[in-house]
Amino acid sequence: MNDARQIVVTGSTRGIGKGLAGELLRRGHNVAISGRTQAAADAAVAELQPLATGGARAIGVACDVSRADQLQKLWDDAAREFGRVDIWVNNAGLSHPRQRGGEMRAEDIRIVEETNLLGMMLATRVALRGMQTQPGGGTLYNMEGFGSNGMMTPGMSLYGASKFALTYFNKALLAETRDGPVKVCYLSPGIVLTDLLKRDMGSNDPKDWERTKRVYNILADRVETVTPYLAEGILRNDKAGARVAWLTGGKAASRFFMSLFRKRRLITDADLAP
Repeated sequence: MNDARQIVVTGSTRGIGKGLAGELLRRGHNVAISGRTQAAADAAVAELQPLATGGARAIGVACDVSRADQLQKLWDDAAREFGRVDIWVNNAGLSHPRQRGGEMRAEDIRIVEETNLLGMMLATRVALRGMQTQPGGGTLYNMEGFGSNGMMTPGMSLYGASKFALTYFNKALLAETRDGPVKVCYLSPGIVLTDLLKRDMGSNDPKDWERTKRVYNILADRVETVTPYLAEGILRNDKAGARVAWLTGGKAASRFFMSLFRKRRLITDADLAP
């Protein structure tokens, strides 16, 4: 365990975050798992702890990332239990059923931006402050998503705006922390079939749904396919500004080309169930 890292993953009671936490534990690293409720965090710990090797431990901490005080408690609990925090992954995020501008619900606007943008910024502040005061600094990963590169599609302006803003914010952080002890990096999982992704399959326009299903069958992957790659990339990286990306431009182009000859059917009836 001498080489074990001490890692925090926000939003890690389900989806990509949970899969990533499990893969990091498999590789012998301590992980603080967080979710909105203590019950959810405890359940994830109970499920993932048996995966750990080399004496690695998981702890569960309730944390609503839109609350600065809860984020500080997440840092404090992890630092107390593990001695320090080497890596902080801002994974927590929400999506929404596809809504064009005039259809957007006020509650969706509030909660998506509070989680994806405000929560990421508040968590970044906590992680940076903590890492800047500990020997050796640390590494911070912010999670990219649809819209990070400026891509647009009908009904996704709300989620896309949060991720486009995240990319700008990360670029600014890189410039501001260039000579400091904290490495700011990007984590880019691509399209991963999770509960969050299923939410954005819904739409008031049948054409949106058919387009979405076609693209997802070509480009999407499952959590168990993507998270081992992301975990290895996070642990291997030692450079500020690095992007650990699963679905690269080349991979996406190759899949679209291959779809002309072979249909890939990732989405099943079970995935479409409420």
